[in-house]
Order: sequence, then structure tokens, then C-alpha cells
Amino acid sequence: MNKIFPLLVLLAVTACSSTRNIVDKPVVFNEERNELTLKYLKDRYGLDQKEPTIVPKMVVLHWTAIPTFEKSYEAFHDSKLPNWRPDIESVSGLNVSAHFLVDRDGTIYRLIPETTMGRHVIGLNHCAIGVENVGGTEDTPLTKAQLKSNIWLVKYLAEKYAIEYVIGHHEYTLFEGHELWLEKDEGYRTTKSDPGDEFMSKVRKATKNYRFKPLPNNTK
Repeated sequence: MNKIFPLLVLLAVTACSSTRNIVDKPVVFNEERNELTLKYLKDRYGLDQKEPTIVPKMVVLHWTAIPTFEKSYEAFHDSKLPNWRPDIESVSGLNVSAHFLVDRDGTIYRLIPETTMGRHVIGLNHCAIGVENVGGTEDTPLTKAQLKSNIWLVKYLAEKYAIEYVIGHHEYTLFEGHELWLEKDEGYRTTKSDPGDEFMSKVRKATKNYRFKPLPNNTK
């Protein structure tokens, strides 16, 4: 009995050190957002669904380019796009939102359920789980704590779903012409730089055991 007890304590400590808490902090997902999401799926992707659900095959990492958690969360909170996003409002009034928002101290917040569609990446929302990181500006670069949380989240999601790809937002256009790409409007693209090659390289190195598929070799 004396030999077993220390072993149990060691296992408990090891388990605790490898886990992180996910704080549920949902954004508004009322009937209006539900209808706008269904309309987005139908209009952008030709998917006529009764529920705004997805089958996750991809994780997309982002940064908010907003320096604080409070302002980042506020940007995703409401059902409809705020007035300062005219660049994408003409396509749909549905507000943007990732599934997770990682604060600069590494705290992970879940904004919407993992199998509900969020608007965070052109062409791929129907199969992608989005992870936003607070910051990404010159004065608020992504932190080591955020990197660790992103790596943990990728592993967590890969254990739950059949995740095939892990990409940075800046890499999304490589999927044009891919079987997962469903965006109908060839003129609807935005230029992204988040979260950058260095961040993605570190995430990929730390999750290489999951053998995610390589990015498409799109020379379009």
C-alpha cells in the first residue's frame, strides 16, 4: 500500500501538469445569429442545413490585432457585424467569431461550441475550428503563454476530432481549388498575415506526432 500511494500521487501531479482549463465565455448566439449562420452556409458554400453545425477537419490559428481581451471579446460578441467592418459586411451581416479566444496570459476561452460554425476564415468555415489570440500588433506580439496554449488546444482538438490540417490564417488561400474550399465568390478574398510563419512553425514542430497533412501546393 505504501508503494502504491506515491505512484498515485505522481500520476495525479503529471495529469494536472498536462491539462489546462477552458473557460466557457459564450458570445451571443441567438436566433438572429443562428439564421445568419445558416444563410452564410447556404449563400457562400451551397450548404442547405437545418442546424449551423460543422464537421471539424481543420484548425485555423489567428490573432485579433486588438491589444486587450475585453475589446477582442467585444468584437465577436454581437450577432451582426459592427459598423467598422464594411470590407466584409457586403458579403454577409454575420459577425465574425472564432471558437476560442486565447488571452495574452494563455487563458483559453471558448466562445462558441466546437461543432458550430463561426465566421473566421474565407472558404473554409464549414469545416474549420478557429482559435483567435489577443494581440498581434507591434506593441502586443503574441506571447510564449499563448503559443503554449495554442499547442495544447491543437492537441486537445486533434484528440476529439479527425483534424487533417492545422493552418495559420495567412495560409488560407492555399486551399483555393482544394476539395475543402467551398467559397463561391472568386472575388471575395482578404489579405492576412496572422499569426505568421514563425508561430506556425513552432506549433507544427510541437504537434508533429499527429501527422497533420501538409499544406496544399497551390501556385494559383
